[in-house]
Amino acid sequence: MFWPATILGVLLGFALAHIPGAILGAMLGQLVDRQLALHSWPQLRERLGGKPAMSQDELLFTLLGRLAKSNGQVGPEHIQQAREEMASLGLGDQAQRRAIEAFNRGRDGRASLRPYLRGLQRKPAAAEGLLRAGWRMIWADYRDHPVERELLLDWGRWMGWPARRVQALSDEYEPRRRPLARPDDHYQRALSLLGVAPGAQPDDVKRAYRRLLSKHHPDKLEGAGASAGQVEAATERTRQLHDAYALVRSRLGF
Repeated sequence: MFWPATILGVLLGFALAHIPGAILGAMLGQLVDRQLALHSWPQLRERLGGKPAMSQDELLFTLLGRLAKSNGQVGPEHIQQAREEMASLGLGDQAQRRAIEAFNRGRDGRASLRPYLRGLQRKPAAAEGLLRAGWRMIWADYRDHPVERELLLDWGRWMGWPARRVQALSDEYEPRRRPLARPDDHYQRALSLLGVAPGAQPDDVKRAYRRLLSKHHPDKLEGAGASAGQVEAATERTRQLHDAYALVRSRLGF
């Protein structure tokens, strides 16, 4: 793990007070690194310049924007997929505006993503959520472009995922691998998963979704002594809730 403030603290401390200064600088620098979640020089420059670090949602939509643009042109299906991701996360108006801004920054291709992705090496559930969203964006137009695939494999590698594991996630979203089913079957299963009746009002659906998401989100298990299997199960449950909510929301038009 790279600690920029720690390195800077050591250098400045040594320049001011030699070995004792370097030790004190290292201790203070590591405290700054941990408090601000710094993993690169660009992140340190951002924080020193008063720019807030990229949030998890902003990182997600920056990645999705980069993927959507990577093959040359952002299509309406990519825009719709981004909207569905926003809906599945239950983002409010202000959060949606930030997500749209992040998506557009991703399309520009200027944002440095590697430091943020490397910072997720110790957060496997968050990393998997980003990769799954990436595959959903890739398959939004029902085509798998090599440049998109390679980009996602690179991101997975930065997060500590071997290529075979990243590739395995694609199978759940690849159209030709999905079992055929009637649209109404999908909708009924989505309602059942959310625990709402067919005639439920939008507010009822939102409340049910947020309650279940809060209950099953894998982030609550990280650092709480949960096993890898429990985190994996919670991640899968969260994915199912995201997909179910996106489908019901699209069908009811809210």
